[in-house]
Amino acid sequence: MEKCDLFGDIVRFIKQQYLGKDAIALHEPILGELEKHYLCEAIDSGYVSSIGPFVEQFEQNFSKIVGSKHAISTVNGTSALHLALKCIDTQPDDFVITQALTFVATANAVTYCHAEPIFIDVDKDTLGLCPVALLNFLESNCSIETGVCLHKASQRVVRACIPMHSFGHPVKIDAIKTICDNWNISLIEDAAESLGSFYKNKATGTYGKMGIFSFNGNKIVTSGGGGCVVTDDPALAKRLKHLSTTAKTNNIRGLHHDEIGYNYRLPNINAALLMAQLEQLDSFIDFKRKLAFNYQNFFKGTSIRFHSEPENSRSNYWLNTISFENTNSRDSFLDYTAKYNIITRASWVPLIELSMYKNSIHDGCVNTLELASKLVNLPSGVHRS
Repeated sequence: MEKCDLFGDIVRFIKQQYLGKDAIALHEPILGELEKHYLCEAIDSGYVSSIGPFVEQFEQNFSKIVGSKHAISTVNGTSALHLALKCIDTQPDDFVITQALTFVATANAVTYCHAEPIFIDVDKDTLGLCPVALLNFLESNCSIETGVCLHKASQRVVRACIPMHSFGHPVKIDAIKTICDNWNISLIEDAAESLGSFYKNKATGTYGKMGIFSFNGNKIVTSGGGGCVVTDDPALAKRLKHLSTTAKTNNIRGLHHDEIGYNYRLPNINAALLMAQLEQLDSFIDFKRKLAFNYQNFFKGTSIRFHSEPENSRSNYWLNTISFENTNSRDSFLDYTAKYNIITRASWVPLIELSMYKNSIHDGCVNTLELASKLVNLPSGVHRS
């Protein structure tokens, strides 16, 4: 099939999935009467900032949904990552291992702590951090001394590892956890995109010491912004909440703060929206998985690869993803879909190619660079006609 014919067929197929839409977004929120109802409740209560019943109720509900003992809400996913790193005592000049195929916030949260990221390659099947590449890097470049993982060349501490479940597809998180445990590295999962995804029947975000989620406007559930940290450790949960509320202590004679904290607590008005969204999570995921199945069937027998959920995984298919044979084909497709008011998106620029991270330590990131030159995200939003 000629390329233009195939592109035309893809456009027609996408339009069939979103009948009634003149312009088709990559992902847009579904907000309706339930959201309005809870929002009005929050407004009528007078609690619209970071104190209010919806915040606590959301945290209780969210921890039950993902299967964690504690959930601490934040203003966005980036702040959730920053808090998680602070709570494991990340120090200036520490190293934190992550992947270069991710949204920039993953690495930015590391730099907020004045630490530095190390970028390790991804698997082609999961699109997330590769455990084999992780182990190879550690064995070649690091050692454990007095219970601490050190980067041998610099003698700097490797404090944490942050794998990201790209586009909702779980990484091989059990293997990564085993490696991190053996090397005394704290595991923090970036599950910003993978709410509702499971690896070996366990929710993403619950394998590590902490997991973080995002509720940005393009996520599977949203409050316009918002984030959350989950953990099973009660001491970590207490510290997360303390730091997120400007490290404020009880003092009847005036506001008192016992350390530098952050104004990261989720407002009650946003939590009200999230409560309504969470009640619809199962139906959102059902729609997205059916859409993914339709995409998968469509691309069978073509030169374009559809990225299905990895082995042992159940993905929320947050953003359906395809790979072209080369960059020229990818770019031609992006231009073609734009002419028909269909938003498609190339992958993130690998973080090792950004000016602020180009001098960071990395392992070559061969798969990362190849994938980033060929990946495209397709419209994946829930649509109700």
